Amino acid sequence: MTPHDHAWTDDLTGRIDELLEEYRAHLSGALDDLTEEEARRRLVPSATTLLGLLKHVTYVERVWFDQAVTGTSLRDLGVASTPTRSFALRRDDTIASVREAHRRACEDARRHLADLAPDDEVRGRGLRAVWALRLQVLRELAHHSGHADILREQVLAARE
Repeated sequence: MTPHDHAWTDDLTGRIDELLEEYRAHLSGALDDLTEEEARRRLVPSATTLLGLLKHVTYVERVWFDQAVTGTSLRDLGVASTPTRSFALRRDDTIASVREAHRRACEDARRHLADLAPDDEVRGRGLRAVWALRLQVLRELAHHSGHADILREQVLAARE
């Protein structure tokens, strides 16, 4: 590749969005074929569970692709007030309900970002460029996808 051949960066936003979609699907898919108990099982000292991870990344989507873009409060968005609290599961949280909340958050994120250019700036959580929001969420999703892989492996191994 020559210094003037930038074909691989021609649609960088598109590639980042592809990765976001892959990690979104991976995190939701980590709950496939699990029981409600398995999805809630605590296997580490923290409150991190497979169901809690999906609830947390729903919070992440709402913070960076909703609040940061629209300025809507976390309370009005219906999510936790802090990252730590976003892992907490309520009694009425189920795989289906948390997946549905995640699906809606991702749908809203796509809609909010659709007409924004990477260099556009938003002010909902302080001045930030849209490209920086995408990278922040991509980092979070990649990070938590690794957690989900390990937790799912432990849950499935306990079945044997």
